[in-house]
Amino acid sequence: MNDTRNQSRRAVVSGVLGTLALAGCSDGSSGAAVTGGATAAPSASGPSTASSPSSPASSGPAPATSSPSATGPPAIARTPGPDITTGPIGRGELTLTFHGAGSADITQGVIDALAAADAKATIFAVGLWVARDPAQVRALRDAGHEIGNHTYDHLDMLGLDAATARDQIARGQDILASTLGDPGWWFRPSGTSHSNETIRAAAVELGYGPCVSYDVDPEDFRDPGAALVASRTLAAAQAGSIVSLHLGHPGTVTALPGILSTLAERGPLKSRPFQSSSLALFRFRQGFCGKCGAPISSPPCS
Repeated sequence: MNDTRNQSRRAVVSGVLGTLALAGCSDGSSGAAVTGGATAAPSASGPSTASSPSSPASSGPAPATSSPSATGPPAIARTPGPDITTGPIGRGELTLTFHGAGSADITQGVIDALAAADAKATIFAVGLWVARDPAQVRALRDAGHEIGNHTYDHLDMLGLDAATARDQIARGQDILASTLGDPGWWFRPSGTSHSNETIRAAAVELGYGPCVSYDVDPEDFRDPGAALVASRTLAAAQAGSIVSLHLGHPGTVTALPGILSTLAERGPLKSRPFQSSSLALFRFRQGFCGKCGAPISSPPCS
């Protein structure tokens, strides 16, 4: 894809990141890990909501309630740059993310599966879904999961002009702020696995840093069946991965317990239960180097 930035900056991020089942968000392209550049002064809450032509700005109470962290976002969340496609590999962690929209029973199944594994996830919520059934996103937030912005209507963002791209991000931001009290720190474009210059410019204008992408995509939105969702995820997942899954798909909720238990038992990653880490992506933290298998307390491998 001509607009995809496959730049190679390692994501050294220490902060907090742990449908409409429409179409999936993968375009088949790949990207490299990135690092937030020069530090930017982090704020204590999510990006400032901005009014859009079709949605008035919403101001919610502080502190943020869409994130379990009260310490504010890491600098990378406010530092413009290429998409984040992976996290650090040295801590033996990966990031579980869900594109958010779907029926309440499947959402509850995901909440239950994550709770049973002591896992946290980042949910990129579609604004129209939040507006139609705010109880679901509140339940996810109340269960300790991070909530991010996945636009309002889940359009294919690569085909949008600048004004429409900004409107989609702003309206998603506004509905999260009015529903949860804060819009969260992170934005993932809809209809594509990676952003382009138009998307990035709109996101930065509205207070976001890099867009959040992923490097593991089992294409569960195509409903290939639970067995394939699990096998594809487990074949690709490794320390530092950002896994893309979707609410609203029965095969995903069926596959999730097996994915979580297998990851927790796999090789050097076996040690600790899943828990939120400090990237504002919610990940499971295991305590072993994902590259060499040594305890994280040991000197880093070369």
